[in-house]
Amino acid sequence: MDVLEGCRAFVGVSEYGGFSQAAAAARLPQSVISRRVAALEKHLGERLFERTSRSVTLTPFGADMLPSAKRLTRLADDLQHDAERARRRPFRLAVPDTCGTADLARLEAGARHEGVYLDLVPAGPAERAELARALAVRAALIAVPPDQGVWAVTLGLAGTTEPATDVLHLESLRPGRSRATARGRVVWVQPEDDVPHVRDRLTRVRDAVALKPAQVAVAATLTTALAEVLGSSDLLLCSPSQAAELGLVWRPIGEVQLARGYSVSALAGTDTERLRGPLRPLIARCLGAER
Repeated sequence: MDVLEGCRAFVGVSEYGGFSQAAAAARLPQSVISRRVAALEKHLGERLFERTSRSVTLTPFGADMLPSAKRLTRLADDLQHDAERARRRPFRLAVPDTCGTADLARLEAGARHEGVYLDLVPAGPAERAELARALAVRAALIAVPPDQGVWAVTLGLAGTTEPATDVLHLESLRPGRSRATARGRVVWVQPEDDVPHVRDRLTRVRDAVALKPAQVAVAATLTTALAEVLGSSDLLLCSPSQAAELGLVWRPIGEVQLARGYSVSALAGTDTERLRGPLRPLIARCLGAER
């Protein structure tokens, strides 16, 4: 039998003075309350109530058992309350600071439907890894090569004008001979992509197509990089979704396929499974990932 539900029925009848009153308070049929009390009496081996047509009173055994039954129901209520509070404890997650406010809000709202209350901490790649190492967050989305990650985000080049081609080749950015074009167009790398599997591959292609070293530059912030692009014909290395958010025109790179890769760093395996499982599509949407 369910001892806890039997005790709830027992306590209810004793407090409300009758089976019908206890059933009404619990919003249950009277027959259910009666069966639960009868089952508890059978389990304990003694009658808890003296029943007449006019009244229900505790037996001496019932009076002795009532304090314990009340303690059990209170403990069960406390357990349920603590469980609900634990479920609502914020899950502190370090995420890329390239994620837009609306995307982060959708991730947080979607996670709540999965019973997860996220506390999102936007940060750069190095800071996210350090937050995970220092246990300052429960988990972090860390930068990894795309073939090693859970999520992959395609990168390309974005600028303020519509290119004449569907693909942008880095070799088309070679400086001209005139003073106006001697500088050459610059590809600005934002801090999120200042990681070896993106930056180093891009600079190798830069050298292979004979661009100037300064034509691939790492900006201190995304804001700085965007300001350079908005004020010139320079280009920003970014994802399609990020380009759309920033109001830029995006094209893939002709010579190389670049992508951000993300994996999970978490102390608890259950946290990793949660992020890679139920929350995986929500995180993908936030990152602008294809998977």
